[in-house]
Amino acid sequence: MAHILERRRLVPNIHLIRIHAPEVARRCRPGQFIMVMADPDGERIPLSIADWDAAEGSVSAVFLLVGTSTQKLARLKAGDALAACAGPLGRPSEIAAFGTVLLVAGCYGIGALYPAARALRAAGNRLLLLADVKAGHLFYWQERFRELCDRVMTAERDLGGMSQEFASRTVAGVAAGEKRIDRVMVSGCAYLLASVSEATRPLGLRTIVSLNPVMVDGTGMCGACRCSIGGKTRFACVDGPDFDGHQVDWPELFRRRAAYLDDEIRSLCWWERETLP
Repeated sequence: MAHILERRRLVPNIHLIRIHAPEVARRCRPGQFIMVMADPDGERIPLSIADWDAAEGSVSAVFLLVGTSTQKLARLKAGDALAACAGPLGRPSEIAAFGTVLLVAGCYGIGALYPAARALRAAGNRLLLLADVKAGHLFYWQERFRELCDRVMTAERDLGGMSQEFASRTVAGVAAGEKRIDRVMVSGCAYLLASVSEATRPLGLRTIVSLNPVMVDGTGMCGACRCSIGGKTRFACVDGPDFDGHQVDWPELFRRRAAYLDDEIRSLCWWERETLP
């Protein structure tokens, strides 16, 4: 049973959870994830690993409040225990001296991309970060990325609707201003992954996305996370989660992600009715 060392809100709707899990922390690599259960009656959900400390035996993840399970996680506090925590799972991200790497991240993906940014920097790459956020105050961990990256940019949508800058629209401008971009890595919601992949396709930029399909088992046994990559069936949990964004069948991925949407809404409505004052 893994205990919570820290759980706090980073920005509205996005939380950090730091878990005491020494065996997981000892083997973590960038791009991997953990499977957690908030309580014995809950579901297993995947969370990308945002950081770890092998000496402390801790693993950190950043998550967005989207449904019943993440609402349960957000109510935990230091000293509470998770019903289950398994990992690290998934194939690590490919890390090498590529040259110039454009990192594109939004929402929980900002935290999820941090370990890869740290490893890419250590490998000698020049790093550009484009954070996709609805407003500037939602860009957490700015200090961490400014220490690693040569340029930090944002694509923001202000609350008054005067600015509608999305990362997918900004990528072409960033590429035009750079002599060369050798790789793009994208982490965040499925819409961000798909839209940036479509934006980089005509530019010929190799684009790696961290997929986030529905996942139940996390070890390749259930098949819930299957997706089509280059016309072949792959399982995000054991074959990914990193894939070539230009090879992903995005319409199929969106359909599969929406398969349980009505059930998730009913579950959250019931949980809020039974739990909240």
